Amino acid sequence: MWQSNHNLAALIGSRICHDLISPIGAICNGLELMTLDGKATSPELALISESVSNANARIRFMRVAYGVASPGQTIGRSEIASILTDIGSGARVGFDWTPTGEVSRAEAREVFLALQCFESAMPQGGTVTVTRNATNDGWEVSGPADPDRPDPALWQALGDPARPATIIPAHVQFALLPALVTDRGRRIGVENCADGMVLRF
Repeated sequence: MWQSNHNLAALIGSRICHDLISPIGAICNGLELMTLDGKATSPELALISESVSNANARIRFMRVAYGVASPGQTIGRSEIASILTDIGSGARVGFDWTPTGEVSRAEAREVFLALQCFESAMPQGGTVTVTRNATNDGWEVSGPADPDRPDPALWQALGDPARPATIIPAHVQFALLPALVTDRGRRIGVENCADGMVLRF
């Protein structure tokens, strides 16, 4: 029955996403039916529709980032692109996923957590780019992130999990990402560059 902390967190994340996705999907379907029935649209209805779409996109993202990734489970590029396009629609931060083909869901989970790290450090917005290293089959995530946001200690702890860093709920991705990467036998390289930051793992 015993589970490691991050495996237990994944089970909890999957359960929460599962319980939320159905009612949000039902609201989406209801709004779509109202449109098909020719009911008059209004600014209020448009705002509700936009909010529901954003919530649906965020839950799909969270399901990958914080849900269970079973051994051998994969996720296709089209699904990843759909999630990132929807979550970036109208947002200050956009995402450019360059790898082609399907990838391990466990690795996609790590990349999505890295995207959240960048998102929390880009108050001015911009684009986060994801590439695959053909030499060592590793991942590279780069973007115009501020190394002082949300806290320099969080970025330092990515590369050295033994370093102390205070974690609050909004920054839990900084704690979970290095734990998962370490479990896979890799380490995270953190590089500050002129136009932002780069994570390699």
